[in-house]
Amino acid sequence: MWRALAFLALLALAAFGAVWIADRPGTVTVVWNGYQIGTSLAVALVGVIAAAIVLGLLWAIVRGVIGLPEALVRGSAERRRTKGLSALSRGMVAVGSGDPLAARRYAGDAERLLGTEPLTLLLKAQAAQISGDRDAAESAFQRMVDDPETRVLGLRGLFVEARRREDETSARAYAAEAARLAPSVTWANEALLEAQSADGDWGAALDTIERRSSLGLIDKASAKRQRAVLLTAIAGEREAGEPELATERALQAVKLAPDLVPAACIAGRLLARRGDFRKAARIVEAAWKANPHPDLAKVYLGLRTGDSVRDRLARAEVLAKLSVWDPESRLALGQAALDARDYKRAREAVKPMLADRPTARACLMMAAIEEAEHGTASGQAREWLARAARAPRDRMWIADGIASETWAPVSPVSGRLDAFAWQEPPNALASAAAAESETVPEGRTVPVLVPASPGGIGPDASRPSVTQPDAPVPPAVAPPPAGGAKAAGPDPISAGMAAAALPASGSTDRAVLRAG
Repeated sequence: MWRALAFLALLALAAFGAVWIADRPGTVTVVWNGYQIGTSLAVALVGVIAAAIVLGLLWAIVRGVIGLPEALVRGSAERRRTKGLSALSRGMVAVGSGDPLAARRYAGDAERLLGTEPLTLLLKAQAAQISGDRDAAESAFQRMVDDPETRVLGLRGLFVEARRREDETSARAYAAEAARLAPSVTWANEALLEAQSADGDWGAALDTIERRSSLGLIDKASAKRQRAVLLTAIAGEREAGEPELATERALQAVKLAPDLVPAACIAGRLLARRGDFRKAARIVEAAWKANPHPDLAKVYLGLRTGDSVRDRLARAEVLAKLSVWDPESRLALGQAALDARDYKRAREAVKPMLADRPTARACLMMAAIEEAEHGTASGQAREWLARAARAPRDRMWIADGIASETWAPVSPVSGRLDAFAWQEPPNALASAAAAESETVPEGRTVPVLVPASPGGIGPDASRPSVTQPDAPVPPAVAPPPAGGAKAAGPDPISAGMAAAALPASGSTDRAVLRAG
């Protein structure tokens, strides 16, 4: 629209100029080399315009002849670049579709046509990766490292290759260098944090989290949670030797994550040790409301080591009210009543858990009550032990498929920070073992992934153990009770977990849950 209006305006201006010159006739005289040429103004203007057009055409022809070689070279380069980009695009598609032959062919074409451009090197490295040629992939990534523009990308590739060949030392070096060159690179920061956590270098891991948080690589809630986990790890390591420092770190962790069970347990134990029972109780109660856990119950019931079993029973009732009678509170109350030899109260506490598929701990608790009241030869106790063998398993600390009775700050499999979660393990294994108990040949054992119970909470605090087929089954070892007065009766929560993994009489399948 605007172009049409501009054209009409210029046309009107030209018409106006022509009319104006026609209304004002005149002559133009040119004297040159003894000659005199006279003509009208209109003819002179037409001649000037024609001469300008002819000169322009001649100049264009001359420029075209002079620039012809350069145009031919430029056209050839453009065609090569177009073919190279096409090969690069097809090579990326081949890599994505998992076609190593096509990927290598297009990578070679792209390198021949485009040279050592970043995308060409990346395609060559990825083609080598999917072809299984690790040496060629590392060579391509090393060439990227030599170029300042692609150095971080090359370090990323070398890091991945080092991880694949399980060279953790080189992988950490590549990640550290990438984090130094580009502090905002997410993968390098995560790898650096993972390495520091695996080494137990909690202080350096805290610095890494602070840097990630300041750069906006992690949200504030996740940063607070990870800081709390690291502070808990420090407190756990210093609890025995440096109680003051451990208390400070544990209280900082509780402030950042009040529902973090290990932090609340450590803080409660240390505060109770120095006589600050009220603050210890408040911390444990707050964590209990958010996440009822047997470790919290043990700490809470054992705050005062000189209290009677009746005092512990009263505190167990407080926990039950705080959690609105959560199953964990019923088990804690049942254990406290069993310690006080109040068998009726113990049964009343556990009874609501027996209505619909009671868990192994509930069955073990009932077995302990029957055995304490009626003796070890009680038929009811043996029946409850048999039911515990096939009962659903209770919640445990689980990270990356590994179950453990002990919390750890990092996963023993992936090294991921704050990987352990308190949840129910898959009960399909127990159901399958129960269903196959009648068909498994005599003398054969069923391998089951089971947790170990290490003593610390460092990076090696939890390691999986697997029972081997046809291997002898070791006896279950119960860990000693943590804190508080000794129990008057059996402790099914700690000592009976191994029995829950053993099937009833007549079954040849075995699954052992080792502790300690």
